[in-house]
Amino acid sequence: MCATTNKNEFMQEAIRLSIENVTSGQGGPFGAVIVKDGKIIARGANSVTSTNDPTAHAEVVAIRNACKELGSFQLDGCEIYTSCEPCPMCLGAIYWARPDKMYFANTKKDAADIQFDDQFIYEEIEIPYTNRKLETVQMMRDEALEAFRLWSESTKKIEY
Repeated sequence: MCATTNKNEFMQEAIRLSIENVTSGQGGPFGAVIVKDGKIIARGANSVTSTNDPTAHAEVVAIRNACKELGSFQLDGCEIYTSCEPCPMCLGAIYWARPDKMYFANTKKDAADIQFDDQFIYEEIEIPYTNRKLETVQMMRDEALEAFRLWSESTKKIEY
């Protein structure tokens, strides 16, 4: 079996999860799988509404499952296949998990066309926090810097 066929099968599984999620009523039309060494090691489907967890997007669920499976907080040597171009939160989570590669099917425009529009978040990220739609106030920075100082001096930390 050629590598392209495997890639198609992995993406087909992410798409299948997204379709199953809609038909079961478990959440939004999004699915993701994580692959290591040519095998699916984790799956995820959007469960925001069924779990009352706004972070339970397919990619985040798959990352959590994969990290648990691997016993690691990073996805070295892994690929993620997701049924849709990731939202800003998921894209951030994917970068933090550090897989080797990402594949996606639907675009963020396709998602916007069915009322899953994340463009406002991309725009808000670029605005100084004092001008964002969500009122944001910085406070107690000096006190909070103590944790950063301790981290920089710690011999117990695991770098990531």
